[in-house]
Amino acid sequence: MHTFQQYLGFLAFMTILTMGFWLMIFLIHLIPYWIFGASKELLQERKAKKAAEQA
Repeated sequence: MHTFQQYLGFLAFMTILTMGFWLMIFLIHLIPYWIFGASKELLQERKAKKAAEQA
């Protein structure tokens, strides 16, 4: 039979594992969104600078 400390250890392990899993999912979706947004903004700035130079 398992002791209460083993049960608490298992709960702590599962909590940390679950938090790590959801953090990984969050970062997998956030990082490409961040890169795409930064690239889009950079291209818009370059386009605006080019238009300002020509005008």
